[in-house]
Amino acid sequence: MNPERRFVFDTNVLVSAFLFRKGIPRAAFDLALSLGIILRSGETLDELWDVLVRPKFDRFLPLSDRITLLRGFEQISHPATVTSQLALCRDPKDDKSLNLALDAKAECITTGDKDLLVLADSFPVPIFTPAQFLAEKQP
Repeated sequence: MNPERRFVFDTNVLVSAFLFRKGIPRAAFDLALSLGIILRSGETLDELWDVLVRPKFDRFLPLSDRITLLRGFEQISHPATVTSQLALCRDPKDDKSLNLALDAKAECITTGDKDLLVLADSFPVPIFTPAQFLAEKQP
């Protein structure tokens, strides 16, 4: 792990990585952990907790297991202070990932969210799908 390499993973990718251990989002997550650190802000962590404890995910993993995963993520991810308040995304709830990536000097954002992906050509931090992340970062 190289702390100089800093990555932001959007909530949708983290949820998929936690619930489906053999998928592309999980492979991207594992690769990021092997290469550097995964960043979080208070806002992104709150959203992850809010989403992952929803009853609709009970069919994939019991709530107690999801809480264990969330607590583990809190331990392995690195908190970052966010002061930027950019409002660039067509879904304002997604701006938190942009602000985190910018302020924490992330190497990239990994997301499956179309509202973030449409900004890939104009945002100063690269924005990748999990598959693109693997293609770009895999040694």
